[in-house]
Amino acid sequence: MSQWLILLVCLVVACAAVIGVVFLRQRRAGEEDDPSETPDVIEYMTMMIGVVYAIVLGLAIAGVWEARNAADETVQREAQALHEIHERVQVYPAEERGRIRADVAAYVRHTVGPEWTHMTAQGELTARGDRLLSALRRDVQAVRPESTQAVQAYQGVVDQVAVVDAARVQREAQAAPTMPSVVWFGLIGGGVLTVGMVFALQIQRSRREMMLAGLFSALVVFLIFLVWHFDSPFTRGLSEPTEAYTALFPRAAPD
Repeated sequence: MSQWLILLVCLVVACAAVIGVVFLRQRRAGEEDDPSETPDVIEYMTMMIGVVYAIVLGLAIAGVWEARNAADETVQREAQALHEIHERVQVYPAEERGRIRADVAAYVRHTVGPEWTHMTAQGELTARGDRLLSALRRDVQAVRPESTQAVQAYQGVVDQVAVVDAARVQREAQAAPTMPSVVWFGLIGGGVLTVGMVFALQIQRSRREMMLAGLFSALVVFLIFLVWHFDSPFTRGLSEPTEAYTALFPRAAPD
């Protein structure tokens, strides 16, 4: 199911639930029920709950957005380092150059293919990816540069392999969802409580009040959806998560 379809269904359900509860409440309300007699303390509590929930929700959105940007930077850094290795070995002898470039190509193909699928499903990287990176590091370190250009390029290539390794470790750490379960409990429970406090104000069935109640509940649902959307950047948060690799290595793009 499309993410936007999920959002649309959630918005419709939330608005329908709020409007339905208002109608039921009005049907069961007695003749002595006077909405103008809402105690001031309830209005104050509703305001405070709304403010606290808005702060928590804002912090959650900021947190997942920062994690999304960090994940994007990680894949950009890893892909660029692999590209640097591919280009800098140009000054190496043909045999070593071909072997290292083959290692890079094999690692990139595995990363954007089987490993990416496994990472988004399980939240961890593959053992084969570790072996491919080890093979790349071994072949890079096995080079014995002879020309001046090769000597100058050697340390840079070794450093770029270290960058790939560090980015790979960071990518695995970012593969898991950002928000822990207790935060989700607070966000969903707080949203239900915040919307529920609307009924404590004894809203009526006027068009204006119904519209405001529906829009308010829809806003809460939409903001929670944003947190969920960016909570797993490699699965949902990034529009084209493997584009950083395939843009530099077009042949690695899966069919």
